[in-house]
Amino acid sequence: MKSINLNTKISIIIPCHNEEGNIKLLYSLIKEHLSSYNIEYVFIDDKSNDQTLQIIQQLSLIDQSVKYISFSKNFGHQYALRAGLEYATGDCVISMDADLQHPVDLLLTLIENWRNGYDIVYTIRKDDENTNFLKKITASFFYKLINKLSEIEIKQGSADFRLIDRKIVDVLVKDITEYQLFYRGLISWIGFNKIAVEYTPNKRHTGTTKYSFWKMLNFAINGITSFSIKPLRFAILLGVIISLCSGIYAIYALFMGVFTDKTTTGWASVIISVLFIGGANMILLGIIGEYLGKIYIQNKKRPYFLIEKTNFTT
Repeated sequence: MKSINLNTKISIIIPCHNEEGNIKLLYSLIKEHLSSYNIEYVFIDDKSNDQTLQIIQQLSLIDQSVKYISFSKNFGHQYALRAGLEYATGDCVISMDADLQHPVDLLLTLIENWRNGYDIVYTIRKDDENTNFLKKITASFFYKLINKLSEIEIKQGSADFRLIDRKIVDVLVKDITEYQLFYRGLISWIGFNKIAVEYTPNKRHTGTTKYSFWKMLNFAINGITSFSIKPLRFAILLGVIISLCSGIYAIYALFMGVFTDKTTTGWASVIISVLFIGGANMILLGIIGEYLGKIYIQNKKRPYFLIEKTNFTT
């Protein structure tokens, strides 16, 4: 069991984008539930266009434990998590969303598991009858697909609501240098001593979800291609199948032309073959291009994010 004393600091990193109606309530709930702990609040404003940053700055004036980082542009949720991990100074770090869907009363359970010796305490979202049916289906498909195609296993319902020990934070910040971030996969891949905790999400307090269908699709593609080369192997297999089919068709056409007086009538078979092979080639090029694009972006070595305002002292 880890020993916790008055000097033990727990950092809570909270990515925010247009969450002006949630910040104060979330802060007060955390403060109430973790009143006996030394807490560092790390709010990451992902270039909100409402009063989110101003509200966080007001809180920081009355509570020195409230820290904030404001991006120069909208970099995205995973990069906000990266910023929080880089700047948090706690002995352990908890990441959670600002929309109050992650239950604040579960924080004590996460900390208790950490005290019992677990390096990573991650959460599993359990959907209830209020969960959108389409979201249930797409989420289930995503986890089944990524587990089938990659060399890691991500539990269905895994969320970015988790606690990680300081040594895990150091690994994620210092040793993980890939640009396309997918922390759910990294947490699974990294190993160490971990345990899962189930939770039922609360309803969003105010505002709307920031994850559109296309953002979720991009998130899924990034997750799959970050931890697997099986799509490339699929491309090879598909190419072999097309080649075999084309070879068989060529033999058939040659046989018909040499040993019979029948010729192929119409353009249907030719057009179907051309469209099929052309479409397959586009798919293959798209898969290869996705991986090449990752290499291209990685080699640029651009920073993960740019900070416009912060009250962290260097």
